[in-house]
Amino acid sequence: MDDLLKFLVARLNDDNHAYAYVARTMGGEAILDSHLPMLDLIEQLVRDYGAMDLADSRSAGLAYALRVLAQSYAEHPAYRQEWRP
Repeated sequence: MDDLLKFLVARLNDDNHAYAYVARTMGGEAILDSHLPMLDLIEQLVRDYGAMDLADSRSAGLAYALRVLAQSYAEHPAYRQEWRP
């Protein structure tokens, strides 16, 4: 699961850099309706899972949710098929 968490953090960082580039080149108004709040929420879930005790009854559900969210990056060359939910 650690590799999946690292993968998600790297993809979120890539997406944040892409939005920053758009803001610099097209102005901040171009990203008002962006997915930045969603990226922040996914990052929070990654942090929560990383800090969670695996004995916590919620860990299995959160792990599944992270696998589902990672599917949006399934076309990325670093995505692993074993991460599919």
